[in-house]
Amino acid sequence: MRRRVLQATIAAVTVAVVLLGFPLAFLGAQLVRTNEVQRLETRADSAARAVDFRTEQGVELSDRMFEPYADEEGELPASVVVRTPDGQIYQAGERVSGRSLSVRAISDTGALVLVYVSWWSVFWMSARVILLVVVAAVVAFAAGIAMAIWQANRLAAPLVYLAASAEQLGSGQVRPRLEPSGVEEIDLVASELARSADRMASRLAAERQFAADASHQLRTPLTALSMRLEEITLATQDEAVREEARISLEQVERLVRVVDDLLMASRRAQGGTTEAIHLLEVVHQQEEEWAPTFEAVGRSLVVEVDRATQVLATPGALAQVLATLIENSLRHGAGTTTVRSRVGGPSGAVVVEVADEGQGVPDELAGRIFEREVTSGKGTGLGLALARDLASADGGRLELAQRRPAVFALFLSGVPASMRPDVVLPLGAVVSARPDRRRR
Repeated sequence: MRRRVLQATIAAVTVAVVLLGFPLAFLGAQLVRTNEVQRLETRADSAARAVDFRTEQGVELSDRMFEPYADEEGELPASVVVRTPDGQIYQAGERVSGRSLSVRAISDTGALVLVYVSWWSVFWMSARVILLVVVAAVVAFAAGIAMAIWQANRLAAPLVYLAASAEQLGSGQVRPRLEPSGVEEIDLVASELARSADRMASRLAAERQFAADASHQLRTPLTALSMRLEEITLATQDEAVREEARISLEQVERLVRVVDDLLMASRRAQGGTTEAIHLLEVVHQQEEEWAPTFEAVGRSLVVEVDRATQVLATPGALAQVLATLIENSLRHGAGTTTVRSRVGGPSGAVVVEVADEGQGVPDELAGRIFEREVTSGKGTGLGLALARDLASADGGRLELAQRRPAVFALFLSGVPASMRPDVVLPLGAVVSARPDRRRR
């Protein structure tokens, strides 16, 4: 939008300058020439009247008497030539060489008065007027661009603010704080966004309460049923009854796991509360936790993250994902493990890569590496699957970018530089990730 406002305003200023500046410059030049011709005609008429007066008074004419008309104060230097009826010629002022502009006047006694000025002198006077108009046009154009930039920023900043609020709302932040922008239409959208956030917060609260209630209501009878089946197993000596009780107990435990999985999926689908956080702080937190373990096995953990990089994520979830990737590299990789960040494309996404120097991921596991219970035998097969779910809950994604050596890429929503976090983002926005020691 900023670019469109700038383009529209600059186009309007350009059209105004072209339609007004060019005619004004032309008319100004013509006016200067016309005024100069009128001044020359006035000088010629004055010289003709002087000839008539002196002729009537019987005063002899001379070249010197016409010098005041050749060098009038504030006027262009001119050459005055007077030809009397008897053929006498009088001349005052320096003769004009080259192209000239002249006017003539005839006195009542029949004397011819000619006044010449340099054509170039008149031309440069007109050129100065044109130059003045050009300078005024440039100033007007610069003022128009400055006004366009100010207006574009005034209109675009609230929209960027709304975009950041909508991003956090979509990622789980249901408490955006929206300030009035002064633009009625944008404020209407902001108000509706705030109302939508309130409704979403109410629904999420209701769903979480329902999930908690369902968990309590289901776990109690299932636990009681499990205990009853265990008592039956211990109390009876009949092998058939004990086998049926054992099978029933397995089904109950399976049902408990299904309930737990459903509740966990529901909580992940509701999303967390994403924040604009400094990526380096979360990575340093993991570095402090894992560096001693790497040193104990003779390996090193290297961090290459830009200090200014900011991402939209849930601090605890992001820390858990990074911990899973680092632990995976420690178990299955070799050599130096590197955690680095880079900007991923024009969308402003931030890519966090965790790479090592090991043998990589086997070909038979590469396509199913994020599936549950898929493991090379050194783990449970749940870590990467859970990490991918946590990344998806924050609007990101986790991928295996390279098989050999293994490089895992975590794509997160970046905070563009144009969004000034201390002004634009809701809740003040950029926060320090709180230490959150993961369970091991």
